[in-house]
Amino acid sequence: MSEIKLTATARTEFGKGAARRLRRAHQIPAVLYGHGTQPVHVALPGHETMLAVKQANALFAIELDGTTTLAITKDVQRDVVRQIIEHIDLLIVTKGEKVSVDIPVTIVGESKPGTIHVVETQTLVLEADATQLPTEVQVSIDGLDAGDSVTAGQITLPEGSTLVTEPDHVVVMISIPQGAVDADAEAAAAAEA
Repeated sequence: MSEIKLTATARTEFGKGAARRLRRAHQIPAVLYGHGTQPVHVALPGHETMLAVKQANALFAIELDGTTTLAITKDVQRDVVRQIIEHIDLLIVTKGEKVSVDIPVTIVGESKPGTIHVVETQTLVLEADATQLPTEVQVSIDGLDAGDSVTAGQITLPEGSTLVTEPDHVVVMISIPQGAVDADAEAAAAAEA
C-alpha cells in the first residue's frame, strides 16, 4: 500500500471556537499520538484528508516542520447531519510494526440458486504490518447451499495477516428467502387438501 502524503501545520489554539475557525478555513483538526510520545495537535488540509480517509486503513505520511511521520486513522469524528469530518485521531506507526485493524468483508461468488446470503459481520479484526494493511477480506460463497455458513476461521486471509476475531465467529450465512419458504408451505398445504 502506498503512503498518502499530507502536509500538516501545528495547532496552538484549542477548543470549539478554534476548531470551527480551522474548519471554515478548509482544514481538519487532528491529533497524532503513539509510541510513548506526547500528543501532537495538527491541522490537516480538508479536501485531501477527506478523500484519504475514504480508503479503508490508509497509511498516511504526515509532514510537519520538515519531519515525516507514518500514521494510520484510529478514529474519525463526523458531524451527524452534514457528514463533514470534525476531528481525526491518528496513531503513529513504524515500518515492521504489527497493528490490529478492522478490515471490511467483501462477498464474492454466488450461492446456489434459490438461496440468499446474509452478512452477519461487516468487518474482521486482523493483525498486520502497519505499512502493509489489507483493504478488504474476500469471502467466497460459491456453491454454498441453504443452511451453510462461513466462519472467520474458514476465510483465506491476506498475506501477512493473522486473525484476531474469534475463529468460530459466523461471517456469512446462506438461507432460503422467507417468501420462498411460505410459498412452499402453501403449495404443500394445497396439495394435501
